[in-house]
Amino acid sequence: MDFKLFAFSPEVSRARQRHTPLVALESAVITHGLPPPENLRLARDMERTVAEHGATPATIAVLDGKIHVGLSQQQLERLAETRQARKVSVRDFGLAIAKKEMGGTTVAGTLLAAHRAGIRVFATGGIGGVHREPPFDVSADLPQLARTPMVVVCAGAKAILDLSATLEVLETLGVPVVGYQSDAFPAFYSPDSGLPVGVRADSPAEVVEIARAHWQLGLESALLVAVPPPAEVSLPAAEVETAIQQALEEAAARGIRGQAVTPFLLARVSELTHKASLEANLGLLRNNARVAARIAVEFVARQRPVV
Repeated sequence: MDFKLFAFSPEVSRARQRHTPLVALESAVITHGLPPPENLRLARDMERTVAEHGATPATIAVLDGKIHVGLSQQQLERLAETRQARKVSVRDFGLAIAKKEMGGTTVAGTLLAAHRAGIRVFATGGIGGVHREPPFDVSADLPQLARTPMVVVCAGAKAILDLSATLEVLETLGVPVVGYQSDAFPAFYSPDSGLPVGVRADSPAEVVEIARAHWQLGLESALLVAVPPPAEVSLPAAEVETAIQQALEEAAARGIRGQAVTPFLLARVSELTHKASLEANLGLLRNNARVAARIAVEFVARQRPVV
């Protein structure tokens, strides 16, 4: 493919040339998901965690008319400090590139860019899904997962969503959901949503075996690896649900809609839980980076083509 619209960092370029492990990281969590200075600290921590576990981090963002795969420390700081960034999903790349805007990539946007760059593994916090109200508000993350053959490591879907409906749509789209060392689908801040996963995997090797078998059949969907948040930061589901319900009511009263809903709800839930949900978010993101790096290392160790 034509890579004229891509810019690769020196570290990512070397990893691609040498076929060493790579892990994609999104940037919407930096531009829209977390407040400063936590956003920059988290971005650096996730990159450091990936590197410490044997892979090269590839944070993806739109800068200066290019899709950047791998960012310098200066570029991370620019993303963390700006309040003018566009939230870039699949539909937004052309706009952001043509207008030379700064953009933080969502799960869907990161999937598209990472796959085009040849990356197999992606670590994020929670995927988007089916909103509770209105239920026809469905994230672009779901159809993009259905057409992108990557391993996506997450803590399930964001707890503010309708998790049951989200799992139903994933099933309809043919996206397998694997519980990592768990039989339950996590509820983002909490380890158990009360909903089962399709299958359990207890090691990176098991994840890779499932992914390879899935893709060898000619299937093109992602493998969603759902990792419970670490016990030391996880929150009781009932406590989180109380905060979510209040935040949803406030969002409706203020007329908040579209792409503004999720950032508002996450910020408000953080306030209502006295920042406990923020700490859980930070902890699960670091943990997902660790798991994703181990899976990426295992992929390279197999060294056999899968598609």
